[in-house]
Amino acid sequence: MLRQLLLIPALLLLAACQSQTVQRDFDPTRDFSAYRTWSWMEPAVQFRPTDPRIQSGLTEQRIREAVGEQLDQHGLRPASGAADLQVRVWLIVDNRTQQFSSGGGGYWGSPWNPYWGPSIYADNRIIEYQVATLQIDLHDARDGKLVWRGSAEQTLSDRQLSPAERASRIRQIVTRVLAQYPMR
Repeated sequence: MLRQLLLIPALLLLAACQSQTVQRDFDPTRDFSAYRTWSWMEPAVQFRPTDPRIQSGLTEQRIREAVGEQLDQHGLRPASGAADLQVRVWLIVDNRTQQFSSGGGGYWGSPWNPYWGPSIYADNRIIEYQVATLQIDLHDARDGKLVWRGSAEQTLSDRQLSPAERASRIRQIVTRVLAQYPMR
């Protein structure tokens, strides 16, 4: 019984330690070495849902700075005129649930009791949590078509973060997403 009770916190700890899942998709017919400049596609940062607890000018500023730094690392410069790429970022927060079940059983009885029967118990727990997805879309500025998309998911913590911790986490996620962008 004690072993099974310890299983639930262990599963939660493992779920909290999961690395961010990073995904990407792109148009393989495009010559990414031809893209040299970028600009923001307005609105630059989209929030889903449009909840004031999620949608924040401070969060948008942090995302814009982190994306600009990473695009610069990839040799893409902010456009002073017409850009080669237009950038849009989505911050999507989903509510999710996960069910954990544990159970056990055995038989009860004794040599003096003629009946030996099963003893079965089950423990079901439902965990509710939020997952944030940061998605970065790069569009060809000439034809407006999506040429590259990268995204990462991360489970949100209930712990209150400082502004520096928020900026650091956003930089880390943006770095992981744009690490998938083709290097020139």
